[in-house]
Amino acid sequence: MRIPFIDLKPAIEEARPLWESRLSEMFERGQFILGEQVAGFEAEFARAMGARYAVGTGTGTAALELCLRAAGVTERRMEVITTPLTAPFTGLAIRAAGASPRFADVNPETLLLDVDDTARRATRRTAALMPVHLYGRPCELDRWRDLAKQLGAVLVQDACQAHGALYRGRPLAAWSQYVAYSFYPTKNLGALGDAGAVVTGSARIRRRLAMLRDGGRAGGHVSRLAGVNSRLDEMQACYLRAFLTYLPEWNRQRQRLAALYDEALRDCPGVRLLDRTGSVHHLYVIRVRSREKLRRYLASHGIGTAVHYPVPLHLQPAFQDCGARRGDLPVAERACREVISLPLYPHLPEQAAAEVAGRIRDFYLRGRC
Repeated sequence: MRIPFIDLKPAIEEARPLWESRLSEMFERGQFILGEQVAGFEAEFARAMGARYAVGTGTGTAALELCLRAAGVTERRMEVITTPLTAPFTGLAIRAAGASPRFADVNPETLLLDVDDTARRATRRTAALMPVHLYGRPCELDRWRDLAKQLGAVLVQDACQAHGALYRGRPLAAWSQYVAYSFYPTKNLGALGDAGAVVTGSARIRRRLAMLRDGGRAGGHVSRLAGVNSRLDEMQACYLRAFLTYLPEWNRQRQRLAALYDEALRDCPGVRLLDRTGSVHHLYVIRVRSREKLRRYLASHGIGTAVHYPVPLHLQPAFQDCGARRGDLPVAERACREVISLPLYPHLPEQAAAEVAGRIRDFYLRGRC
């Protein structure tokens, strides 16, 4: 059985009637930038995420950048602490806003940015905290909110992998005014290209974000702020409005598959499961011994895997000036040598997930490592 790491085609086909209808409306109106589809999606997405407002952007990276710009965190002397165990776009968004990325270590059980280590590394220059809801598992937002208040810092949530997640039964937007999402095609809610959004409960912040994404304009041709050009595309909004309808069910399917993996791999030697409390399971990641041998073994049986992420940000050339060297963040560095992402998407057959887990058990129980 060939089992790809991800297959988007079934989801696209399931939602076809809805996105075809939206595209027809768009072509009929003939407006392709900041039109009815974007406005409709913003209202629907805000409601789905439990927020008052949403502002669509061109990418998830831009969503993070615009959060910092809206909050005034735009100078190099201003530091933003985030996790080294994430996609580089988190750190690049901080740089794009004009601020300086800094890193703290992660919790070994969840691999989320560690609150206590962040508190120890914070300084008077810490202007913002940017925890990442990694793999779809929400961070301890009550503690992050308290730490941000203590430091006088802005709390910006990187929720680019956490569409539909709640923390303590409350929407992510209930815990801070800046929550950024990505709609990269492989996300729980994905476009068919790049797209992103920020959700907030503040009308003032919504207005500022809307200006910033559109060159600092508030209609017309005069830039009132030093903005960027990063608007959610009308065509992507058509797809997103269609896929948003299915998000709750698709998240439930992800949860069922993750539970199957958990049960099958819980006592497997060589495998360490993560704490997934509250996760919407964007990715199913485990920590393993002899990762590259395991990946080759699974590939020989037609099973695709991935690594999220192989190199922590503080060891990447783009962030070599961020004050951390090899050995400074040992938990993240070790995790990057051990993590492996298994196939997980809403239309993955349960028997396929069982096959993946069975092959992993075979690899370790038969001493193939």
